Amino acid sequence: MFGLAASFGLLLASHVALSVGLGVLGPWYRGLIAFFVPPLAPFWGYYGKLHARSLLWILSLVMHVACVTAAAIGGSGT
Repeated sequence: MFGLAASFGLLLASHVALSVGLGVLGPWYRGLIAFFVPPLAPFWGYYGKLHARSLLWILSLVMHVACVTAAAIGGSGT
C-alpha cells in the first residue's frame, strides 16, 4: 500500500514539474495544456529538452500501474 501511495505522489510531483518546465521553456500554453492533458506532458517534454523529467514521469507511471495491478491481483487491504 505504501508503494501505491509513493508512486502516485511521485507521478503527481513529476507531472507538475514537467508542466511548469514546459511553461517556462516553451510557449506558456504548452505547460497549461500538458497539465490538463497528461499524456502530452512527457511527449512535449522530451522534445523540449526536458529528458530527465519526461523519463521520471514515464517511470513513475509504469511503477504506479504495476502497484495498482499488484494490489488488484493480491487483494491488498482485504
